[in-house]
Amino acid sequence: MDNARNFYINGAWVAPQAGTEFAVIDPSTEEQIETISLGGQADTDAAVAAAKAAFPKWRLSSRAERRELMESILSVYRKHSDAMAEAISAEMGAPIDMAKVQQSGTGTYHLEGFLDAFDAYAFEGPLRPGEEDTHIIKEPIGVCALITPWNWPMNQITLKVIPALATGCTMVLKPSEQSPLSGILFTEIMHEAGVPAGVYNMLNGDGPGVGSQLSAHKDVDMVSFTGSTRAGKAITIAAAETIKRVALELGGKGANIVFADADPKAVKQGIIRCFNNTGQSCNAPTRMLVERSRYDQAVEEAKAAAEATKVNAASEEGRHIGPLVSEMQFGKVQDLIQKGIDEGARLVTGGVGRPEGLNRGFYVKPTVFADCTNDMTVMREEIFGPVLSMMPFDTEDEAIEIANDTDYGLTNYVQTTDPAKARRVARAVRSGMVDMNGKARGAGSPFGGMKQSGNGREGGHWGLDEFVEVRAIGGWPVE
Repeated sequence: MDNARNFYINGAWVAPQAGTEFAVIDPSTEEQIETISLGGQADTDAAVAAAKAAFPKWRLSSRAERRELMESILSVYRKHSDAMAEAISAEMGAPIDMAKVQQSGTGTYHLEGFLDAFDAYAFEGPLRPGEEDTHIIKEPIGVCALITPWNWPMNQITLKVIPALATGCTMVLKPSEQSPLSGILFTEIMHEAGVPAGVYNMLNGDGPGVGSQLSAHKDVDMVSFTGSTRAGKAITIAAAETIKRVALELGGKGANIVFADADPKAVKQGIIRCFNNTGQSCNAPTRMLVERSRYDQAVEEAKAAAEATKVNAASEEGRHIGPLVSEMQFGKVQDLIQKGIDEGARLVTGGVGRPEGLNRGFYVKPTVFADCTNDMTVMREEIFGPVLSMMPFDTEDEAIEIANDTDYGLTNYVQTTDPAKARRVARAVRSGMVDMNGKARGAGSPFGGMKQSGNGREGGHWGLDEFVEVRAIGGWPVE
């Protein structure tokens, strides 16, 4: 990749001023596939300065200019969609077919969604009918630091970059150093699409370096971060010194509540959803709570579904899961699986070690624990691997109590054919999102959580709201 060691600052690819080399590893093979640069303070300062200098002009850009740029980005992105999938597959281990449809596909999906939201978005207008002399204006917040994770690179990059652009903000993107190739390719797309110099900047770096520098930078007005709850706390503390806005999309430990009257395929579908992206999704339904009369059957169904889950290299076509992203993640998941065994959860299938026949690469056995209690580590910590933890419940109230007994509140899942029960439980569980009976939320719905899953919302007009300041002006001349 031509620009692997460079940063994109003020409309041009530039060599690092304070860079250090970092190896990009293919998790399927454990082989190095590229070398990037991690930036230092001088690089951060240069990128922020470029964004700050570009802001006065870009904040005054017209609605038509911004829409034209968004359309151009979508057009160029579509042209490079397969290349994007190949980059994501190689850098973080998403199987190539999944990478093309889901990983790269989220970029197109969100670009189209934000165009629709943008067209309907009211940037200014009267407070209410009859009080037209009080005028409300939504204007860009300023220079934004956008810090994105490795597990869904294009999903998170487009959920941050596009609404920032659409609202008139300027920005510095820091992709995860674990999945930098997709971020570099996205930046090449932005350049080809004609983004004005300084409006969009990108530099690679790690959390303690560039991430911390951006979070504390006096000329950054907002930080939008997706990643671990631990890192989100550190960013919030760093940002507090300058009272900058912080939007956080953090971890999750979603409960999938399966009632006795659920669809016969509910357990199998729960396994597929939990193991998708090799379990590396913050909104994965990793705790399966099953009504006791169906529990034993559900455990057998989960066992069969997990054992039918194939594991293979990301480069191979087909419906399988790939490796975890890194050696560090592999070690963490192995330790948590062992912790589940040590704490007394019943290992139904899977366990520690690599799947049979895969001796190299960060592969994990699809794993199911049963007879868990909600104080076990595997029920409380976000594992971020293909691991499902199951426990029974007796009553609706008990299921709700267990689901809510967590530090997280991102996504919960409800499986029942009783509409009244579905509505009751959806209202009672404390999470920013609820999916019921395998039905996904509609395009443009808000994505985000509560409690230690973060704050703020991404997607649709809620995603645009994150990047604006709201102003109220009295005595506005009425035409």
